Amino acid sequence: MRTVINSTYVTLDGIIQNPQDWPSLGGFSDAGGQVQTRLLERCDAVLLGRHTYEAFAPVWSSRSGDPLSDRLNALPKYVVSTTLTEPTWNNTTVIGQDPIGAVRDLKRRPGVSIVQYGFGPLAHAFMAEGLLDELHLWVHPFFVGSGTADDLLYRTGSSGRFELTDTTVLDSGIVILTYRSASAS
Repeated sequence: MRTVINSTYVTLDGIIQNPQDWPSLGGFSDAGGQVQTRLLERCDAVLLGRHTYEAFAPVWSSRSGDPLSDRLNALPKYVVSTTLTEPTWNNTTVIGQDPIGAVRDLKRRPGVSIVQYGFGPLAHAFMAEGLLDELHLWVHPFFVGSGTADDLLYRTGSSGRFELTDTTVLDSGIVILTYRSASAS
């Protein structure tokens, strides 16, 4: 069975929303790009919520000529949305109903891992249903200092147990913590 791997940026104060607005760490390092590319090489599909899709699509669809952009653009993408009807990013399919059932079906299909970017209500629902197998938290070494409850990794009612399987420290100070769901072990 395929695994779902969530990869999310988070600050020290738990903020996950709008990383494009966070203080710069001097650009995305080559080492960070290599980590992201290795993750995409382990995957044969991308899973996004509408909010993350709307942030990713215009940026990544306009890039090419590097392994990360080329891989991300080539992979099939699944977007969970009840409002998006005509996606513009190539290889994109909209999941308009029953995202839990759709992801269960994707996991049963032949293939390797599925990467999910962003940790909003969709990721919390997957975690609650035991569909989130691995979590990569890219911890950025600063506090944003503002935000609402919707901007935080934490959500009321969410719970899950994970086991640390790897730690990567980038020169920028970003620490990538890789966890495996305790129920998947």
